[in-house]
Amino acid sequence: MIQIAIVEDITRIAEALKAKILLSPDFKLKFIAPNGAEIIKLLERDHNVDVIIMDINMPEMNGIEATNLISQRWPQIKIVMSSVFDDEQNLFDAMLSGACGYLLKDEVPQKIHRSIFEALEGGMPMSAMIAKKALQLIRKSSPSQNVQDQFDYHLTEREIQVLEQLSKGLSYEQIADNLFISYGTVRKHVENIYRKLEVNNRTGAIDKAQKGGIL
Repeated sequence: MIQIAIVEDITRIAEALKAKILLSPDFKLKFIAPNGAEIIKLLERDHNVDVIIMDINMPEMNGIEATNLISQRWPQIKIVMSSVFDDEQNLFDAMLSGACGYLLKDEVPQKIHRSIFEALEGGMPMSAMIAKKALQLIRKSSPSQNVQDQFDYHLTEREIQVLEQLSKGLSYEQIADNLFISYGTVRKHVENIYRKLEVNNRTGAIDKAQKGGIL
């Protein structure tokens, strides 16, 4: 069962989104929080959440700030922004904060369901209008350097998850807690990562992964 959290300060919108999500038997609603500060408190008690649907404009802590904090502490959780705003600045800020997708609030249930699965599969789900804005942003930006070729180091999906957590500066204990695995398993994954990347420390692994397009 895929665990979902909704962060939305307007009750009727949160309830409407809940109803759309629960039309699919694949999803279970874990939390509904009224702002970014509250979802972080909830995650500190129980971070067994797969995807968060995150509003942007909220009191106490907005969605951009919350996404930035969550993506640093629990990078395994996928965050999809949900907003009435389709402007480039919100899109840009959301992607920089660590969100993996951006949906407008009037999306139909089927699109929301597909977007959740796409986020879990490593994609970047977006509403059609948002995708168009993203393409415009890319076309307007001139690359400052050549795009690095991606190298295949044959890392497993779990090793990439561990590597992503390492890149956030998390300890082995925190990684084990985030991914619901043992400390020893984390150490074994890290050993495999170092061997495959032909490095001998965290900094070297992160640097090589970034250059190789893994992170």
